[in-house]
Amino acid sequence: MIYTVTFNPSLDYIVSVEDFKLGLTNRTNSELMLPGGKGLNVSMVLSNLGIENTAFGFAAGFTGDEITRRIEERGIRADFIHVDNGISRINVKLTSIDGTEINGCGPTIRAEEMNQLIDKLNTLSRGDVLVLAGSIPSSMPDTIYSQIMERLSGRGVVFVVDATRELLVSVLKYHPFLVKPNHHELGEIFDVSLGTRTEVIPYAKRLREMGAENVLVSMAGEGAVLAAADGSVYETAAPEGKLINGVGAGDSMVAGFLAGWMEKKEYRHAFYMGVSAGSASAFSEQLATREEIAAVYQQIEHR
Repeated sequence: MIYTVTFNPSLDYIVSVEDFKLGLTNRTNSELMLPGGKGLNVSMVLSNLGIENTAFGFAAGFTGDEITRRIEERGIRADFIHVDNGISRINVKLTSIDGTEINGCGPTIRAEEMNQLIDKLNTLSRGDVLVLAGSIPSSMPDTIYSQIMERLSGRGVVFVVDATRELLVSVLKYHPFLVKPNHHELGEIFDVSLGTRTEVIPYAKRLREMGAENVLVSMAGEGAVLAAADGSVYETAAPEGKLINGVGAGDSMVAGFLAGWMEKKEYRHAFYMGVSAGSASAFSEQLATREEIAAVYQQIEHR
């Protein structure tokens, strides 16, 4: 079973405004509201690909109730812990202004509520996949990912981590099966600027040397790179298509890679599935469907 954890889920209010002006009343010309958070995005794309999974996380207030309702409406098992202090986030995403976002801070997670999540995670066993993705509330320590992985290490649980800087670096000693930074995040780790796939490859390999088994680097319009566990390196230019909504594209890449790996246990296929899922979501108003992913896969495969 695949389990995702989203510590700070959200309702994503995705809008576009034709001629945004500061200090004035602006009206949207399109709007969409979706459950959000990196782990939830992974869960939704996995579900679109027909892969059963469970979404762990925290939900607070009326927004938390709505997130849970929308997730379950999509056929995903939402095993959320209800939090009393605060409300789950509403994130405003202005797609017409170069991806501008205003993200909420989320509720305060108390120790006893965190312990409830730990109890759920303690049921995982050999062969289960745990996806730790996204930011954490300010009430939680920066070491929470590494604490969870330390607790579960030795049980045969497969770890996937999509996080930034210290959250990511701190877990490498537990040899996660997959990490997925974007090229900006990878550059921040090593204090360099990375703009091309050629520049990314040596630093993706360095993350492998630091402990990650597979390093999948998303690069938006520049494509993607995979430094695989068997020592091989795969890269591809971005598929052709119109960018409609980049929200969740990186999370879709994680889901696609996992789905591809589970299907054939081949790194090239998993990489192509990851790139296809990420791109298909970017080319769609919502997260990619199975049919949309398959169409992009055909384009990549027949280049």
